[in-house]
Amino acid sequence: MAELPTTPGAPRDYETLIRLIHDRHDQMSKTYQKISVYLTQNPNDVAVQSVNSIAEHCGIHASSFVRFAQSLGYTGFKDLQKLFQKRLATAAPGFEARKQALEHELENREDRSEYGFLRELVVRDIASLEGLLNEIPPESLTRAADMIVAARDVYLVGQLRAAPVVELLRYVLTMLGKRVVLLNPGGGLATHMAHTMDEGSLLFAVSFRFYANEVVNIVEQTQKRGLPILAISDSTLSPLAKSADVLFAVPEHDYTFSRSLAAPMCLAQAITVAVAARVQENAEAPRIPTVTGA
Repeated sequence: MAELPTTPGAPRDYETLIRLIHDRHDQMSKTYQKISVYLTQNPNDVAVQSVNSIAEHCGIHASSFVRFAQSLGYTGFKDLQKLFQKRLATAAPGFEARKQALEHELENREDRSEYGFLRELVVRDIASLEGLLNEIPPESLTRAADMIVAARDVYLVGQLRAAPVVELLRYVLTMLGKRVVLLNPGGGLATHMAHTMDEGSLLFAVSFRFYANEVVNIVEQTQKRGLPILAISDSTLSPLAKSADVLFAVPEHDYTFSRSLAAPMCLAQAITVAVAARVQENAEAPRIPTVTGA
């Protein structure tokens, strides 16, 4: 196991380091913000890759990573990296081995056919779904389900690539008997519809890079009004993070053509199943109602 950093004043554990990064993020330069996002979204890669490899992936010179670490009190990047290595050493047994096996398969694939593209996407999605089990706090799922059940009505907002996620939430929560309002951007009315939220309302927001301005604005305004907010995003440094009572950060990784929605869609369905377990008689085997019979 890597030795902990000995630099006086620098964070000595991963959780403290991440809190420090969050506290300073808004005051950082654009380059440092980009480094921060990568570190928080890819902790396993940071633990095992060289600074040159990480820098090349980010399109940032390696010296910037060194200076970033020094700005947080470390002697250099390797000193900071030790905290990521310690975190990885205590991760769920077998998780990293499975992830590395999937990545090895991708790196050595020879099939460049249409079916090869399908296989690549499936393999990457498997890795993303495995990550949910390792990264999503169980208590956050419990709290989210409780908040949805307690809400009189649930307002949903998500645009661009996030739209399919909120459409799934609207369908399932409606079938479970919740009063659901989708803040549809059509006609430019989403912001105005958000003003109808009051005590008893819950906002569930979904947004990924590059964050839709209207979604961010609605979340910020809702937070100022003191109403509860759930959010699914791609980073704990997302603009939704500071306003959300519960934030589910589902890191995104660059795919060949687009970023997959497999993980956030799975997470959204898991939340709705947890809600179903609370509102149905059979809590051990809840079922999502269907529109038509089999």
